[in-house]
Amino acid sequence: MTDNVQEKVIEIIAEQAVLEVEDVTLEASLEDLGIDSMGLVESIFAIEEAFDIQVPFNANNPTDSTFDISSVSAIIAAVQGLVATRV
Repeated sequence: MTDNVQEKVIEIIAEQAVLEVEDVTLEASLEDLGIDSMGLVESIFAIEEAFDIQVPFNANNPTDSTFDISSVSAIIAAVQGLVATRV
């Protein structure tokens, strides 16, 4: 399941950034990938839908969120944690 989460999150982020999946690196930030605040919100919605989870993210104040969006790998780790607690 871990690999599936990583693949799906990268796919979602690539789609929002209008990039090829192979262009999304684990170290990249959403800003590096050209994803703006609207793209971030759309990515969060897509992640919630894809994994049937609730992401603890405040779009009005992203810095106060407990959901780490500092890099692609941080997002993947956060999603993996949420998926694991869903079961």
